[in-house]
Amino acid sequence: MRRYHLFINGKFVDSVSGETFNVINPATEEVISEVPEATVEDTRKAVDAAYESQKKWARLPAIERAKYLRRIADGIRKNADMLATTIVEEQGKIRSLARVEVDFTADYIDYMAEWARRIEGEIIQSDRPNENILLYKMPIGVIAGILPWNFPFFLIARKMAPALITGNTIVVKPSSDTPNNAFEFAKIVAESGLPEGIFNLVSGKGSVVGNELASNPKVGMVSFTGSVETGSRIMEAASKNITKVSLELGGKAPAIVMDDADIDLAVKAIKDSRVINTGQVCNCAERVYVHDRIADEFIEKMIDAMKETRYGDPMKEDVDMGPLINSKALESVDGMVKRAIGEGAKMVIGGSAEERKKGFFYKPTVLVDCRQEMEIVHKEIFGPVLPILRFKDLDEAIEYANDCEYGLTSSIYTQNLDVVMRAANEIKFGETYVNRENFEAMQGFHAGWRKSGIGGDDGKHGLEEFVKTHVVYIQYDQEKK
Repeated sequence: MRRYHLFINGKFVDSVSGETFNVINPATEEVISEVPEATVEDTRKAVDAAYESQKKWARLPAIERAKYLRRIADGIRKNADMLATTIVEEQGKIRSLARVEVDFTADYIDYMAEWARRIEGEIIQSDRPNENILLYKMPIGVIAGILPWNFPFFLIARKMAPALITGNTIVVKPSSDTPNNAFEFAKIVAESGLPEGIFNLVSGKGSVVGNELASNPKVGMVSFTGSVETGSRIMEAASKNITKVSLELGGKAPAIVMDDADIDLAVKAIKDSRVINTGQVCNCAERVYVHDRIADEFIEKMIDAMKETRYGDPMKEDVDMGPLINSKALESVDGMVKRAIGEGAKMVIGGSAEERKKGFFYKPTVLVDCRQEMEIVHKEIFGPVLPILRFKDLDEAIEYANDCEYGLTSSIYTQNLDVVMRAANEIKFGETYVNRENFEAMQGFHAGWRKSGIGGDDGKHGLEEFVKTHVVYIQYDQEKK
């Protein structure tokens, strides 16, 4: 069994308490590692290290900072197989998707390194003669990155890479369900030669480590990905110091299938978007609205597609889906399905946990005859469960889609450009995918509306979450010689 250490100020150290917790493989329920339980004191040491090293790091030209990022990306590629295996073991992600996550993470770090020569300020016109107004883009300081468990490796890069290239330092807290990959990442950071204190890693309880990061006055921004409930607690803790927060929270993505849609394309894209990572993705299709005229055909084809979903040991190459993350998740998904059936939904495939001696597996599930007011249409499922509803026209579909407390991603399937443009202008979500699965690009901007979050990630606009402005007014005497 592996044993890991905190990474603070360039060194691997034990928690001052000496306490640890175990990490469980969700496919086998076996203990696979022992991880330090960081204390408030440990967390403050990490923040202090990041704080003390930030000024020198910010003075380093961005192109020099980029060199360290590229070394880290190279280290990830050299260790790709090991990293993918680590993710599979602790998160239950199928191996092919874990490898995609590792490769995408390396590419993402390289992409952010490319911004070194593109971080730009502005020259603003003055109302006064003999004056220049300069707007600088400056680093915020110390960033706290609090991570989820569903894409644990990529989310390190999504928070670290833009933070470091813009001159910030960072303290990362991984999920207690999936910390192993973060410690392997820290080993790559250590080997890259990154100066001490720039990247720090502390594991432990959100109520201890997360709360300290959010409330510490030396932290300039908290970037969090996770649940609405935890995001609210982070906002409350950060408010004591008016600390900036960037939050990506839950999602309940609607998929609208119009009567002129390519049904086979829609079925494949929605099915792929529903079972990816066993449905444990905040931006994957969570509810489907199908036009009355094609609903029967769509449902029949979706049932066939879900029946073909192969699930089991995520280490095997011939599976599409692994287990849920833990027993609590299994109980939550099963409970939502049972309540939906109790409210009148009809279960046509799946609907129960897989009967195995070990592992948190849930069968791919399709529910029909769902109604808009049902819990399963409004609350995030985070499992391989697809509720399907019918609609009569586009107005009704858009009304149903927008009837939600979340606003992260959405999708529509149609051949009609007029319908596409109406959807683009009237669907109240941060992202809308047309005739394709829900998966964002690193050069885009991943941001939600309403309870799906504040701020956003990726691309130019995501990078600018990690900077603040400094405006300088320069008055000069033109006549002076």
